[in-house]
Amino acid sequence: MINHKVRVYRSDEQLPREEQLAHKIATVAADQVAVDAEVTDMVINRIIDNASVAIASLNRAPIVSARAQALAFAPTSGGKGAAVFGVEDRTSPEWAAWANGVAVRELDYHDTFLAADYSHPGDNIPPILAVAQHTGASGADLIRGIATGYEIQVNLVKAICLHKHKIDHVAHLGPSAAAGLGTLLGLDVETIFQAVGQALHTTTATRQSRKGEISTWKAHAPAFAGKMAVEAVDRAMRGQTSPTPIYEGEDGVIAWMLDGPDAAYEVPLPEAGEAKRAILDTYTKEHSAEYQAQAWIDLARKIHREHPEATDPANVRSVKISTSHHTHYVIGSGANDPQKYDPTASRETLDHSIPYIFTVALQDGAWHHVDSYAPERAARPDTVALWQKVTTVEDPEWTRRYHSLDISEKAFGGHVEIELADGRVLRDEIAVADAHPLGARPFARADYINKFRTLAAGLVTEEEMDRFIAAAERLPELGAGELDQLNIMAAPGVVDPAAAPKGLF
Repeated sequence: MINHKVRVYRSDEQLPREEQLAHKIATVAADQVAVDAEVTDMVINRIIDNASVAIASLNRAPIVSARAQALAFAPTSGGKGAAVFGVEDRTSPEWAAWANGVAVRELDYHDTFLAADYSHPGDNIPPILAVAQHTGASGADLIRGIATGYEIQVNLVKAICLHKHKIDHVAHLGPSAAAGLGTLLGLDVETIFQAVGQALHTTTATRQSRKGEISTWKAHAPAFAGKMAVEAVDRAMRGQTSPTPIYEGEDGVIAWMLDGPDAAYEVPLPEAGEAKRAILDTYTKEHSAEYQAQAWIDLARKIHREHPEATDPANVRSVKISTSHHTHYVIGSGANDPQKYDPTASRETLDHSIPYIFTVALQDGAWHHVDSYAPERAARPDTVALWQKVTTVEDPEWTRRYHSLDISEKAFGGHVEIELADGRVLRDEIAVADAHPLGARPFARADYINKFRTLAAGLVTEEEMDRFIAAAERLPELGAGELDQLNIMAAPGVVDPAAAPKGLF
């Protein structure tokens, strides 16, 4: 890996193109290195993982809406079009990226990488898969493209913090998806460079989508970034150019949206000929909730088993969670969002509330992607009473571990103290979720397949589940034009096209 120094340049400093971060990203994307076997295996895992959460979302309102929008557009003349999860219809690749991206993101249940910023690198897969299907690419082409998407996003997330400037984390996704598409299509460095710049320029937005009363746009935001990446690549292939230098310019992203004209970053990227392995640094979710809640669900389940008395608000004076800065200020009481304690809050808001999530997991000893967010579950009087007693605080040591670049000590959990009415204090802690690579039960292929079968039950036939899993596991052998096998068909009657809301298209 090479650490590239990135700073703001005045216009009269004339930063050479090959020294610009977008060009360096493009150079990595154009480097058609072989993909390691373990990276290929993880790409397959994440394709299965994305399919799991997408199929579970098929009849949720944002997906119904996005699917209806997408299917209003026929495949374009440049290829055969791309598949939309759950149905036989095809659409143009940018709209397939849109519909499938919303489906993947809606439940907040796929993979994650956390460092200087947040990310869900699996959001790269819908746009890259859509273009691969449209252009008749092979399984090997798709694997290379996805490996690049993960590589670029993970390394941007390691180096550049967006959230402290209230910029949504999808600003790292636009460039990574564009880079992945460049690798998939075998584009030259200049074309990828222009696409990366356009994708970044069109996908910077504020974090209000993840603040206060969280709306359905949370699921749409990464899908929009993927769609913009597809369109940026199309324009770049037609010879259209982007704002330059997009990161380092004196009126560019860093100077005016991030750390300002005096900013300096070090962005790690693979050197020429180096394999792209960043996907191996990422981790998926066992539970449908914000990643920083994963370990807390596991700890709450443990306390439920060992101390059932702590589930009754009459027995509890207070619950204090000591955790990292990010967890406290984004999904904890440090956010100062009253909605995080509101039993009438939306699902999108509740899955960003550690006080709520810890309370329900503690009382139920389990977590369910639908039942745990049901309005009647959130409004249960004993839950509301216990929920109001849960607060979070930042602990500098857990913040340090959260930001550590040492994978052996990087942590997303913390310490909890439950003061009981009889004066006893229950203390426990957890560093990483059970499903994390260093957790109690790291996810392996069998776990991804079980997650898929669990979430697809009742929505997909057993025969279709078997067919999809077999196709995914044969991904390296799938030839040109065979990637339609990665679409999943819903069982008859599951999707009702007539139920879609009416809009402009």
